[in-house]
Amino acid sequence: MLAKPIITLGRIGIDWKGLGYLTSIVSVFFLGAIAWPKPDDPAWHLPALIVGMATSVIGMGFRYKAHLDQQREIRKAKAEAEARPH
Repeated sequence: MLAKPIITLGRIGIDWKGLGYLTSIVSVFFLGAIAWPKPDDPAWHLPALIVGMATSVIGMGFRYKAHLDQQREIRKAKAEAEARPH
């Protein structure tokens, strides 16, 4: 009898952190729509709003990539630990 299964199914589930980042990105656009400058607002409001929205979305993308990298490292460490003789 084998001590370890030959085939294992990957963990199937919701990536709650990814869903949270996606929700935050959507909220940036809703808030940006509300804050969109009116015709009588100063000219610098529109570029400032766009840059602020873009940096927020990019920052969330960076954090999500770091999350994926961390999960990959955890899976790698678990696989290495399981491969070591006991």
